[in-house]
Amino acid sequence: MHRRDWLSSFSIITFAGLVGCRGYQYGHVIKPEAANMVGSHEAGAEVFDPLVDEAVAKLLARQQITTDDCPLGPDDLPMRKSVCFVGIENKSAEDIGDFKDKLYNQIDSQILESHSFQPISKRMVDAALHETRMRPDALMLPDNMRLFTAVLQRSGAPIDYLLYATLTSGTTKRNSSTQRDYELTLELTNVHTGEYDKLSSEVRKGYHKTAASKFWNYNPLKR
Repeated sequence: MHRRDWLSSFSIITFAGLVGCRGYQYGHVIKPEAANMVGSHEAGAEVFDPLVDEAVAKLLARQQITTDDCPLGPDDLPMRKSVCFVGIENKSAEDIGDFKDKLYNQIDSQILESHSFQPISKRMVDAALHETRMRPDALMLPDNMRLFTAVLQRSGAPIDYLLYATLTSGTTKRNSSTQRDYELTLELTNVHTGEYDKLSSEVRKGYHKTAASKFWNYNPLKR
């Protein structure tokens, strides 16, 4: 093969590897310390991970258990309050797809790792909702709440709190650029006293047709 033909073939192969061939996909394992990919058209891990981290941190900080308001266990430590995490309601402008279950697991796992609450198994929660034939938003009615908590208690899972999570968004448009403000709200209700607590976290994200649009709308020199 002539040198010119060899270089031509090498160039074609290299170009195909860079731009990708039809039907071909390249995968790689992402290291834990690597930054999340930023979605070009909708929210992804770069939005949801910090939303969950901040919201749960606020919840645990506000509901910090002390020996003054909680009974002590056999180890002389405050007993954790049981919380029934009912689910996540998506009211944002986007379909979050498989992130809905992932967000539930993230919130549930972080609460479980804390020393404030003991979450009820999601399988038990789903079974109780099925048995009572109730939607999660119907549990705030006193009679429904008593029936639901009675079913869980009969199953060996008495609860102290109901926890709801809601994802919302607000959209601002300017020419071809869009800013979307994502907000995750956690609502905690004491089933014994009816006391209610609510907190939220927010992440803003911009979407642009070009890099120049990003600079024009978010120029740090502009006031």
